[in-house]
Amino acid sequence: MSAIDHYINAVMERGEAEARADGSAAVEAHHLLLGIAAHAETAARAVLESAGLDRPAIRAALDREFEHSLSAAGVSLAAYDLPAAAPDPERRVGVGASSRLALERGFATVDRKKDLRPAHLLLGVLEAEVGTVPRALALAGVAREDLANRAREAAATEAW
Repeated sequence: MSAIDHYINAVMERGEAEARADGSAAVEAHHLLLGIAAHAETAARAVLESAGLDRPAIRAALDREFEHSLSAAGVSLAAYDLPAAAPDPERRVGVGASSRLALERGFATVDRKKDLRPAHLLLGVLEAEVGTVPRALALAGVAREDLANRAREAAATEAW
């Protein structure tokens, strides 16, 4: 297995753990983003950190996005005492559409798999124009396009 295969597997496993912790039925792009942020010593993580996005900051942005989405539907999170997610370690967690699309976008940025770098995977997540990740980044005050440009630059120079 190549280094990028190990990296992708590690991000997917972390994404699955994040999805389970959320009580989600599928690994979505925001779970991949958390997995990328948790993986040490990559240009992808450095790009996120350059924008102040470590794992806790991303989790906080995702929580704000959830609350904001509920309020758009007329539901106040403060008005309800929602129970914490109850992870089920036995439940199978699938791969969601947003993570599939993020992987496809990331892979499409290179001609050959051997040229794929962790920053390409981040770029695939960041290039989504709609969805949880773009909304969460906007609410966190992060310019998604700037971050994507930094990921592109990192991918072009990242040694593997």
